[in-house]
Amino acid sequence: MQPNKIKLAWDERRAAVNVFLSTPGSFTAEVMASLGWDGVTVDMQHGVNDYSDLVPMLQSMSRYDPAPMVRVPWNDPAIIMKSLDAGVYGVICPMINTAEECERFVGACRYAPRGYRSTGPIRAVFYAGTDYHDHADETVLTFAMIETQEAVDNLSGICAVPGLDAVYIGPSDLSVSIGGSPGGDQRAPDVMERIDLTLAAAHENGIKAGIHCMSAEYANEMVEKGFDLVTLSSEFRHMLASANAMLAATKLTPG
Repeated sequence: MQPNKIKLAWDERRAAVNVFLSTPGSFTAEVMASLGWDGVTVDMQHGVNDYSDLVPMLQSMSRYDPAPMVRVPWNDPAIIMKSLDAGVYGVICPMINTAEECERFVGACRYAPRGYRSTGPIRAVFYAGTDYHDHADETVLTFAMIETQEAVDNLSGICAVPGLDAVYIGPSDLSVSIGGSPGGDQRAPDVMERIDLTLAAAHENGIKAGIHCMSAEYANEMVEKGFDLVTLSSEFRHMLASANAMLAATKLTPG
């Protein structure tokens, strides 16, 4: 079975670097996949992608080696299993608040007896190899998003769920859930306290921790803290930042 580059990074004892794809388009996905990321995640939650976009984006990425991932729109077994059958190597599931919710999520990603995933990896076999069924459970990564105070309160149970590979912090929602302002790269002390608690709980339970970042500076800080995966925003925000910077730097003189 084709290896998972994020897991290879962890085997090398380094943090993995991921990026989100917020907009549909196979060419954009192909270009981003070519840049050397450990993971590339199609965002079906807040991005403007759906399943009909996901498949061609995965196909265009497959000539390169980042782990193809998806952030599903919700903890729904139907879209989780369908995305896995399309060939994703990791699933990021939003708003996991309890151990029971986490068990339902992980179960949808694992074949029996570890879970209840239905057998039928139609495209995954072509991407990953004919031995997919034998190795999928140990290759596909499960990320439970920690985004609320309720989730922080239930960290010990969530992080102990068998088959969960990692937690993934959404700093903006986490801030909002405790009365703060939305936005990435949170540094408010009450948010940072919860980020540190989540990181510690993950490592105490022998799993990994990832976090969504808006800048390389913040990502580097999180790696220094000990995070195992950092997401460097999305192609949409990279495009905006680059275009705005070029526009601001262009000196236009009156005609």
